[in-house]
Amino acid sequence: MSTIAGGTIGHIFSDCKMDIKVAYGEKVKAIRKNQNVSQEKLAELAELDRTYISDIENGKRNVSIETVFKIAKALNSPMINFFEF
Repeated sequence: MSTIAGGTIGHIFSDCKMDIKVAYGEKVKAIRKNQNVSQEKLAELAELDRTYISDIENGKRNVSIETVFKIAKALNSPMINFFEF
């Protein structure tokens, strides 16, 4: 495993078949649910559309770094947390 800025990144590149969009979406959903935040509330806090949040969580969107930042900020969670698989 690699360490970046004090965080640990899982084996992102160890499984070439891994779908990063699905893995990221699952992580967003897990963090959101752990904080008892609805998709609607996350969308409001991140200034994104609720359907876009749903698409992200279902691995249907290839999100920009700006969107990753908005979601992390809205959930008050370091960006690195969303890439620990």
